[in-house]
Amino acid sequence: MEKIRLAVVGVGNCASSLIQGIEYYQTHEGTEKLGLMHYDLGGYQPGDLEVVAAFDVDRRKVGKPLAEAIYAKPNCTWEITPGVTNSKTIVQMGQVLDGISPHMKEYPEDQTFLVADEKPCDVEKILRDARAEILLNYLPVGSEEATRYYADCCLNTGVSLINCMPVFIVSSPEWGRKFAERKIPVVGDDVKAQLGATILHRALTQLFVDRGVRVDRTYQLNVGGNTDFLNMLNHHRLQSKKISKTEAVQSILDSPLDDRNIHIGPSDYVPWQKDNKVCFLRLEGRGFGGVPLNVELRLSVEDSPNSAGVTIDAIRCCQVARKRKIGGPLISVSAYTMKHPPQQIPDQEARQKLEEYIQGRRER
Repeated sequence: MEKIRLAVVGVGNCASSLIQGIEYYQTHEGTEKLGLMHYDLGGYQPGDLEVVAAFDVDRRKVGKPLAEAIYAKPNCTWEITPGVTNSKTIVQMGQVLDGISPHMKEYPEDQTFLVADEKPCDVEKILRDARAEILLNYLPVGSEEATRYYADCCLNTGVSLINCMPVFIVSSPEWGRKFAERKIPVVGDDVKAQLGATILHRALTQLFVDRGVRVDRTYQLNVGGNTDFLNMLNHHRLQSKKISKTEAVQSILDSPLDDRNIHIGPSDYVPWQKDNKVCFLRLEGRGFGGVPLNVELRLSVEDSPNSAGVTIDAIRCCQVARKRKIGGPLISVSAYTMKHPPQQIPDQEARQKLEEYIQGRRER
């Protein structure tokens, strides 16, 4: 099977986990069912991915081989593979635009971004020269302008976009139409974790609904110590993130909760937690006879490998669409892998639709 040729925007923790994971499944025998939703997906195995282009703005990463850059500060995720050997791609200087929040300059160098004194590269030329097929967007939350820039680069080069962060591109009718007109398959927006806060919150909410318990109030509070949480201390950058996570839960309910009765979003930055994310969930409701009940849950998980466990399927599903000449937003793929897809579908139904798609049923 030919390699799927990937480009990556943002060589942070999520990219690091994915790239380490690709080599892990290439080099470890007997791992076919370990930590994967699909080992073989449409004929593609996890090792059938190759990063052929990478873009970042941090001086500790720009100009470096990707295999070195994924371990550079401020990255702090779990080491899946101590030394990646399968990528000689050089990280190119991308466009900064609104990718870095001003408040991050106030923090120690090993926790924040240090912008390289380099001229931005010609992204479209690099994508063409590298023959990239799919671009993964791992820009920081709030990078509205920068995300639109890279989405335009994809449109101009015929490269598919997998939008792993909460700027609404794939779920935007206007942007979705542009990709459909050019027959470019895309997946987004804002990747769900393999077993994370959103998927757990949705599952518990669905359980309440299925068992006839009325949800009255709920919250989801998250704390972590990576650059994602540091970036999100700037609440002006959080609007799309809060919409994405909140709608993912509200869509399960027959009647959405009043804004005063639902709170979902990051809570604080705790540097020593590094890439470990701790989530606190609470649901309050009423069961038989209106008698109150509540559920509380605490989740602790490495944030970036959790993302990679889903992204690795989104990539292969997108490549299947490219081979089948399917363009535009991939509905079932996005519904299963993303928090803010073009169409919200309950997770069990989305999984069934995804399996049907993998087996050969068209998206439309």
